[in-house]
Amino acid sequence: MLRKINVFVIAVTVLVSVSASAQFPAYYPTDYQNIVDGAKKEGKVVVYSSTDIKAATPLIKGFEAANPGVRVEYNDMNSTELYNRYISEQASGSNSGDVVWSSSMDTALKLAIDYAQEYLSPEQAELPAWAIWKNKAYGTTYEPVVFIYNKRLLPPTDVPDTHAALAKLIASQPDKFKKKVTTYDIEKSGLGFMLSVQDFKADPNYFTTLADTAKGGLTVQSSTGTMMERVSSGENLIGFNILGSYAEARARTDPSLGIIYPKDYILVLSRVTFISGNAANSNAAKLWVNYVLSEQGQNILANQSDIPSIRKDIDGNNDIDGLTQELGQSLKPIPVDESLLEYMEQAKRLNYIKQWRTAAAK
Repeated sequence: MLRKINVFVIAVTVLVSVSASAQFPAYYPTDYQNIVDGAKKEGKVVVYSSTDIKAATPLIKGFEAANPGVRVEYNDMNSTELYNRYISEQASGSNSGDVVWSSSMDTALKLAIDYAQEYLSPEQAELPAWAIWKNKAYGTTYEPVVFIYNKRLLPPTDVPDTHAALAKLIASQPDKFKKKVTTYDIEKSGLGFMLSVQDFKADPNYFTTLADTAKGGLTVQSSTGTMMERVSSGENLIGFNILGSYAEARARTDPSLGIIYPKDYILVLSRVTFISGNAANSNAAKLWVNYVLSEQGQNILANQSDIPSIRKDIDGNNDIDGLTQELGQSLKPIPVDESLLEYMEQAKRLNYIKQWRTAAAK
């Protein structure tokens, strides 16, 4: 009788083990349940992010449903605020984010170099090589950077299809575009600064192009939302270096907002994430990063949050493959690597801002 009970116990143990492991993809490590159990004991993950809470909400709900007992404490900030807050907290040793998720790729990588823990996500095989930095920082999205314009006030014949055409249009009609062109304030927005530097690297005549684009005077902002609102209302006629994911989401319900994917080159941003080296909720942080990179998480980003996926196996065409088929060789993904840091050095950064201000007459 005792022998039968032992056999029964063994059988139940095997069944439970199989059941526990079945919830993970086959390529996950065999001890992944330990991370899940640790995350449940921690009970939460603290995320510092520049992704708008409205866009992030479906992802948060999906994560919490997939990981009962682990809640997301989500802190939505602009990229410069995120960087400064995180640096300050690390310096003082106070509580901080377990995970950073930022659209400002250069400042995020700088933080990762100084503060990230190494973590080899089991999802990384599904990512392009340029989106992985030393198993510490990961690109999570594939977001073209676009122009936007007011469809009611800008005639179709005036709609530019390249950066040079944008500059030529404005330089030829400076009175019409006086204070009607908007872009990021590169001194207040880390994302805006990074995109400007990437334009400079892509366009050998960048500062001349910028000077012509600014002929009527630029109005600069620190958020995509503000720029879209101003263009939609007609306060501005056109905007450049706009996150296409946000623009596409708004354009679905806003008939005034037009979107241009420039034909000469389209910068592609990938929001960078990493786990803090001193994360208080390290296990929960690993669950979060894996979920964001997973097929399930990426499907939510692509199809509920309107943020294009960096994967190729997502439902629909709002992913790296779909965008490549649509936009082709114009796409220029910004790699998650040390090239992002070239203008993070203070003197070089200040000199670049000075050049930008002179060209933009700011």
